[in-house]
Amino acid sequence: MIVRFARLVAGFLRGRDLNLHAAAVTFYAGVAVVPVALLVMRVASAVAGPGRVRHLAGPVIDAMPARMAAGAGVLVSAGLAMSWWLTLVALVPATLYGEGLRRALASLSGVAGAATAGWRGRLLVLPLLAVGPVLLLIMLAALAWPARLLRTGGWTAVGSVVLSFLVVWLVLSPVLILVYRLIAPVSPGWAATAAVGSFTAANLAGFAHGFVLFWSLPLNLGAPFGGLEGVGAAVAVGLWLYLFHVLTLLGYAATIQVHRMLLLRREPEAGNHPK
Repeated sequence: MIVRFARLVAGFLRGRDLNLHAAAVTFYAGVAVVPVALLVMRVASAVAGPGRVRHLAGPVIDAMPARMAAGAGVLVSAGLAMSWWLTLVALVPATLYGEGLRRALASLSGVAGAATAGWRGRLLVLPLLAVGPVLLLIMLAALAWPARLLRTGGWTAVGSVVLSFLVVWLVLSPVLILVYRLIAPVSPGWAATAAVGSFTAANLAGFAHGFVLFWSLPLNLGAPFGGLEGVGAAVAVGLWLYLFHVLTLLGYAATIQVHRMLLLRREPEAGNHPK
């Protein structure tokens, strides 16, 4: 069954350049990721207060590798201090992410009408940006305890990583479900979207923890770029973003296939009912 399903997904992707679509979304994400983070952080501070957000984010940042924690701390401080005028300005590049996702999902599903994909994607991503601050506060509050446990080491630290994975998985699940149902031009049924979207979110949660582990390794990121550490770090982030989007688009392709399988299963059952 699993092999047959994998062949169906591979057949769906045949002739569609998944890597190219993922690279295209990564370009949009490269422009939008910092404005999105700042925007979500600023609105979260308006909901819970800057002090509360800083208090919740503190243990999580402290548990990060040093190189990663430095950037995260700067991002949090900038987001909390950002004026409302700059917050509104940040909406312009932030919504580019919705455009990139919409275009990639439309092309991947073979849907015409790419001319309207841009503004539709920008508008449809607004609900996701609206729930982003709430999800961020929930995630930070839930991660505070596992982040403190991580410092103790041993099996307790292993348990904290498992708890952290579960938290990120539960937060990412509604995000993936909304992306596949709301932003994608072909919206699979709720059953297929919930099942495969949640499974994809689990993979992305594990991938996110791998990203954190990557920054804890003593790697010389500037070695392939003449010793320029900043360039190497930027390229590394871009590569991880690219792989993140490969998994996201692959999950959408699998969702479409599950939706089609469910429809085919229902058709014979409907035909067996007397008219």
